Amino acid sequence: MLTETIRKGHSKIMTSSSSSSSNSIIFKFVAFLLLASSLFTTVVSEYHTLPANQTFRPRQELLKLKKIRGYLKKINKPAVKTIQSPDGDLIDCVLSHLQPAFDHPQLKGMKPLEPPKRPKANDTMNEMAESLQLWTVSGESCPEGTVPIRRTTEKDVLRTRSSLRRFGRKIRRGVRHDTLSNDHEHAVAFVNGEQYYGAKASINVWTPRVTDQYEFSLSQLWVISGSFGNDLNTIEAGWQVSPELYGDNYPRFFTYWTTDAYQATGCYNLLCSGFVQINNRIAMGAAISPRSSVNGRQFDIGIMIWKDPKHGHWWLEFGSGLLVGYWPDFLFSHLRGHASMVQFGGEIVNSRSMGYHTSTQMGSGHFADEGFGKASYFRNLQVVDWDNNLIPLSNLHLLADHPNCYDIRAGKNNVWGNYFYYGGPGRNSRCP
Repeated sequence: MLTETIRKGHSKIMTSSSSSSSNSIIFKFVAFLLLASSLFTTVVSEYHTLPANQTFRPRQELLKLKKIRGYLKKINKPAVKTIQSPDGDLIDCVLSHLQPAFDHPQLKGMKPLEPPKRPKANDTMNEMAESLQLWTVSGESCPEGTVPIRRTTEKDVLRTRSSLRRFGRKIRRGVRHDTLSNDHEHAVAFVNGEQYYGAKASINVWTPRVTDQYEFSLSQLWVISGSFGNDLNTIEAGWQVSPELYGDNYPRFFTYWTTDAYQATGCYNLLCSGFVQINNRIAMGAAISPRSSVNGRQFDIGIMIWKDPKHGHWWLEFGSGLLVGYWPDFLFSHLRGHASMVQFGGEIVNSRSMGYHTSTQMGSGHFADEGFGKASYFRNLQVVDWDNNLIPLSNLHLLADHPNCYDIRAGKNNVWGNYFYYGGPGRNSRCP
């Protein structure tokens, strides 16, 4: 669900600082994101349509298309109904027990679980006016007993630079600890040093400009456990603009997970077996609408991820009370217990394809000090404790690895609780 923010007065922004040990930990994690979260980098070449009078295709191209169509047949499940979205997406209504999750060996023959006990809240969040995803504006919906799944097309696969085997996954690379020398840049807030059983935030939604097909701009929260070696576990959710993955510049609701530092496990949305969807109103990877405008109406999405204390699975909520589904606990190693870090914020790719810093925007494209109506925000940041309670953050740390390009400032008040503004335009006189 999408929500319109009611303007409230804010207290003076208070910037938090991190300890050297915390900075060491977050720099290691950011280094992982910088190195492991680039999308789709090497094998599939661009597809070129042959002239109309040509009656044959090269054997290699036919073999590639055959493999792609075989993959699409596996990932796109039979639909009982298909809905055309205004942005061109096809949303397939798939019987719940036929969704990709149930291709997993440990889920075959099973059915989705009943909703768990929601964390106990003690917050002062605003009352919200709610809206739906873009594909629902016509009034069409998926029937009960089905889940809406964005159809993956040949164009989606051919558009990316990844191999078919790694389509929908982040690239894996060796670990480096120099965050200033890679192509991913962040402005984030984080907490660590305790045991976390979930996190919640409302994320302002914009349409940042992405200036290169193979760059992206995202705003999300991360639930993290493990070291920053090959055993890193993460669960991620938020919105992203990714022309390579989706073929346009709409902000889209997305999720990601991995249990081995983005090597062989995990994927975006429902592009592999793992996440079990139970909701017939939210499509992962679908466009969010409406979006915020400068000095105009502001919209945000609520995201909550938490561990069910009874069965141990990690659940996802979108908006106010709309359960999307869950990641089964057996997918993970360290996250079978608890998270050791929670992170909130923005990330972009800076490919320097023109020989200088990208103009891809983070958040709204405005710096943090421009405030409400211009800068993008996260508000009502909370974590879930061992007793399934939503609690305010303590000892919030901030990190902007390229502050002349994208920055972050935090504050706290009685309406928004812990919050921060973040983002920036990318290339400018101080960010050449």
